[in-house]
Amino acid sequence: MSDLYPALSHRLREITALFLKLGVFAFGGPAAHIAMMEEEVVQKRKWMGQQHFLDLVGATSLIPGPNSTEMTMHCGHERGGAYGLFIAGASFILPAVLITGGLAYLYVEYGQLPQVEPLLFGIKPAVLAVILSAVIKLGGKALKSVQLGVLGALAALAVLLGLSEVFAILGAGLLGLALHGLLRPGGAKMLIPWPLLLFQAVPVAASASLGKLFLTFLKIGSILFGSGYVLVAYLDGELVQKLGWLTRPELLDAIAIGQFTPGPVLSTATFVGYQILGFWGAIVATLGIFLPSFLFVWLLNPLVPKIRESEAAGAFLDAVNIGAVGIMAAVVLQLGAEMMPDWKAWVVAGLSALAVFGPWKVSSVWVIAGGGALGWALGLI
Repeated sequence: MSDLYPALSHRLREITALFLKLGVFAFGGPAAHIAMMEEEVVQKRKWMGQQHFLDLVGATSLIPGPNSTEMTMHCGHERGGAYGLFIAGASFILPAVLITGGLAYLYVEYGQLPQVEPLLFGIKPAVLAVILSAVIKLGGKALKSVQLGVLGALAALAVLLGLSEVFAILGAGLLGLALHGLLRPGGAKMLIPWPLLLFQAVPVAASASLGKLFLTFLKIGSILFGSGYVLVAYLDGELVQKLGWLTRPELLDAIAIGQFTPGPVLSTATFVGYQILGFWGAIVATLGIFLPSFLFVWLLNPLVPKIRESEAAGAFLDAVNIGAVGIMAAVVLQLGAEMMPDWKAWVVAGLSALAVFGPWKVSSVWVIAGGGALGWALGLI
């Protein structure tokens, strides 16, 4: 027993170091974050197999909250149990919260955002190469049959046509059950905590206070499905239209900060909280929006192996996994259309792809950092 605690302490230090690093370099949204985690946790450190990693990705798609942040919690749990879960999640979130909080202070004090376009110009094409690498690796594991391949293609097409990622994922899972002849009335139990939708009916008074701010973001964190862009609609509906705590230009500035800082886009809550109630507003908004994810993952993680053992649930999870890969592929196409405006972006993308797919096996962290530096240099031309 005496040897247990030093071993656990070593693992927790490993978890802290890894997810602090990823939190600093995690640009590009959930697909890029998951790609970086797969490289670090599956390929390099062998904390889990690729199939279990895929199962966890699929499972996070069925609960509210930011998928990539919840994946950090799953990975931490695999390495360090419940302590690892909370430490991994907090370590991944912390850099984004500190950076966003600092920018919120500058924004409130001086009324403007710093200019970071040259850096982002290079980061975005580099991120595309990282996501594409993950699509290829995870897709090779998830593609177990022709039928699953069709499901993945349908999920990608659905997202490209404007369907919510949540419905695309769940649709893939239900079609997977149907293909296996396992879809019966009441036979497919979703892992979605539907009772939390009752939060929608909870009235919140118009005047801002720390308690009301916390409850507002707790509600949002408890019912938020889909990509970070869905957060825009939630915040607009609650904070601008319903409560009047922000103007729409103020909200758009907050969303912009969340988009170009590393880590989860939900760190936008930190910026918004500071806009409304200063330092303590930033703290309670951040706690409110992330707290449900810690709880959901804590409850879900032990169930994932049991889900895999069930024939019906296993078929559902296989279909969800290939659906998630299909959605990541759709993200590459969508982002590629937006982020490749000229030859400079193509140069960054080409060199990043060479680093990712070439014989050197460059870490995705350095690919993204190098892309940012190259984008900055090309911006001077």
